[in-house]
Amino acid sequence: MTTAARRYRDRISQDPQVMVGKPVVKGTRIPVELVLAKLAQNPSLDELFTDYPRLTLEDVKACLDYASALTSHPG
Repeated sequence: MTTAARRYRDRISQDPQVMVGKPVVKGTRIPVELVLAKLAQNPSLDELFTDYPRLTLEDVKACLDYASALTSHPG
């Protein structure tokens, strides 16, 4: 397992009881897809952290690592 995979597995969780099973930042109800969409609209981390003060830089990196892992493995 790569370091990136370990990093996102430590910070991203999926639970059918939380946000209908969508991947979220562990310990929050902030979906990975929301973080990615916000960054796609405006890549300002300052604004993201203002809007979601519980997020950390490591959480954002984990979201990016999660998306990268999903898109790098076909099928």
